[in-house]
Amino acid sequence: MDRRHFLKSLIGYLLFYGSMFSFKSLRNLHSQEEDSSVNPYDVVAVKGGEPDQMFDAAIKILGGMKTFVKKNQTVVIKPNMGWDVSPEKAGNTNPLLVAQVIKHCFQAGAKEVSVFDNTCDHWQSTYRNSGIEKAAKEAGAHVVPANDKKYYRPVEIPGAKILKDALVHELILDSDVFINMPVLKHHGSARLTIAMKNLMGIVWDRHFWHRNDLHQCIADFCLFKKPDLNVIDAYRVLMRNGPRGGSESDVSTLKTLILSRDMVAGDAAAAKIFGAEPQDIPYIQIANEMGVGVMNLDNLNISRIKM
Repeated sequence: MDRRHFLKSLIGYLLFYGSMFSFKSLRNLHSQEEDSSVNPYDVVAVKGGEPDQMFDAAIKILGGMKTFVKKNQTVVIKPNMGWDVSPEKAGNTNPLLVAQVIKHCFQAGAKEVSVFDNTCDHWQSTYRNSGIEKAAKEAGAHVVPANDKKYYRPVEIPGAKILKDALVHELILDSDVFINMPVLKHHGSARLTIAMKNLMGIVWDRHFWHRNDLHQCIADFCLFKKPDLNVIDAYRVLMRNGPRGGSESDVSTLKTLILSRDMVAGDAAAAKIFGAEPQDIPYIQIANEMGVGVMNLDNLNISRIKM
């Protein structure tokens, strides 16, 4: 990574964690959880731990996975699993994090958990080499294909400006709970890919989005489907040459995790960690203006944990 880009991302990371809010240590988790029942947090940000440990801490602040998953419900998890690269290259969501979320779902009483992505590279090798397939199966989830149009059904998107309809994977339509698990990383067309853009992997025709104002289409689709929970992986962050990457030299290890019900808020917080301003990422600004969520972090209740 070039020195200027690294310093910019580091400054953004420190500003988000240092000047906007004060950290509470793990010793204060119990009191935070009590407070959250009265005044729920919009965003939980954790740094300094391993992916599974950070998720354990973050989901506790939101009341545990039982807040989102009830007994005998079906859950679909959509990681970023689009690229045939190893976990160290940060092109996909961290496998350890995916496995930990699955475990929490089953502990909450889920009847079935499914994992999929409409991959960009060959789906079978991508599932395998991302490490997610193995981790998800070992945690008890079904890892299902998304490489055929037969898995998708048409939906309309009320209020959309450009993307007025789409073909959406049947698991998104049929499951009781939808957990969105993007990885924070650079993207050549959208600048950043985070929670909102990760939804491109649940539709069949992504090419329409790229041909017809990508940023507006990303915001439009969020009017149709809002995940019940967004788990943003920023443990390893691809700082350039995204979305696929290719070299570990493009990756910074930030050891950070963000949880939010609100995709816009989660993306805004993640953008700050990357070193960008949320208003400079067009789809975040557009989604905020369309009422999809809240971009201004000053208006949100944020729990911050340092491990």
